[in-house]
Amino acid sequence: MTKWAWMVAGAALTLTACGGSAPNEEKTAALPAGERLTVGRAQTTDMKAVGAEITTRDQAQALARIPGTLASLSVRAGDMVTKGQRIGSIVDSRLGYETSAAGAQVAAAQAEAARARGDLARVQDLYNHNVYAKARLDQSVAMSRAADAQVAAARAQQNASASVAGQGAVLAPASGRVLRADIPAGSVVAPGMSIATVTAGPPVLRIDLPESLANAVRVGTRVIVAQGDLPEGSRQGQVAQVYPAIAGGRVQVDATVPGLSSELVGRRVGVTIEVGQRRAMVVPRRFISTRYGIDYVDVVTPDRRISAVAVQTAPTGDPGNLEILGGVTAGDILFSPGRGK
Repeated sequence: MTKWAWMVAGAALTLTACGGSAPNEEKTAALPAGERLTVGRAQTTDMKAVGAEITTRDQAQALARIPGTLASLSVRAGDMVTKGQRIGSIVDSRLGYETSAAGAQVAAAQAEAARARGDLARVQDLYNHNVYAKARLDQSVAMSRAADAQVAAARAQQNASASVAGQGAVLAPASGRVLRADIPAGSVVAPGMSIATVTAGPPVLRIDLPESLANAVRVGTRVIVAQGDLPEGSRQGQVAQVYPAIAGGRVQVDATVPGLSSELVGRRVGVTIEVGQRRAMVVPRRFISTRYGIDYVDVVTPDRRISAVAVQTAPTGDPGNLEILGGVTAGDILFSPGRGK
């Protein structure tokens, strides 16, 4: 055979081998080692994200009890005070004159009482010698008693004036931290004016809720503080009081959180509060990864391949779980690498 004949024969054998009848079976892709989870809807706790303010159970007002001029105020916002501590003084110049007048009235009443007692002694002596009748003696006795009563009344008036002057002291109504003391010394004040505000009672989280949730919250309901809103202490607490009054379509509740400090009174924090049960797609946090601020899950496709899908998530009452709001549907299979099935 010639050289060209051998080349044609070799090409024919090669084509015959390629066109054999061996079956071309598609191999199934093998998944790497990891954990799989089928997404489904389950009963879960419904958590509502709301705002709260750190405050105290009560706030006491140090009020002015007399009119006058605020002579001194020895505390500032942030200072700690004890109940009954003197924190300021109010001076009314009229009280000095009133006290002096009351003292003069006491002296006049005492002089009148002394004269009446002297008259009574003379009348008594003359009555004993049958000079005056019994009626004259009774008249002198009554006049002496009236003079003594005038002395007692004048002394009471004097004590009242001194007591009013003593009410110029501004006292702390409770033990706690001063929240506000912004009236400068020298200001003219009136009775009932607030001089300082002092915390009273333990610190709490005061939460404003829509009135539609009033029946969903009760004492003992769980409350979770947003991550990073409290510098230290626990992030989980419970409702301690639900106020019965509704104002402006809002209802107020107080929640206690262990380790909450009164140094942060007035600070706003974010909280989530339990408001009932509902059905949702909840998956463990380990199945979700975050890249460039977007949450992703690995979904196993029908051909057993892994596809990264962006999802929208929301926190749940369990820090180890997240709710999936969108991106996957019930029945999808999620994959988490590095764990056994």
